[in-house]
Amino acid sequence: METLSQQTCVPCSGNSPPVSDEEIASLKSEIPDWNIVKENGELHLQRIYKFPDFKTALAFTQQVGEEAEKEGHHPTLLTEWGKVTVSWWTHAIQGLHRNDFIMAAKTDDIAAQFSN
Repeated sequence: METLSQQTCVPCSGNSPPVSDEEIASLKSEIPDWNIVKENGELHLQRIYKFPDFKTALAFTQQVGEEAEKEGHHPTLLTEWGKVTVSWWTHAIQGLHRNDFIMAAKTDDIAAQFSN
């Protein structure tokens, strides 16, 4: 079975259903370091990554942005000195979709490249 990071996002519209509580529990187990937060009444996946300096944080941000463009699914990225906060959610459904979990896993894979 493919891991989340090996999957690709599927086109999503406002008619797409958000993930159920059961799906959230199952998918969240594959991205344990992510938090589920509520912002403006919507569920988001959020994680803060730490880096040794701004240049590295910016390089990470760039790679996440490139993957987001490739998948056609875009996060909120807050880049600061030594850290990047990444938030994934699906704007069209104002909540969480499987695509968000896929992209969170891909983001973790990108971060792993910076810890070596």
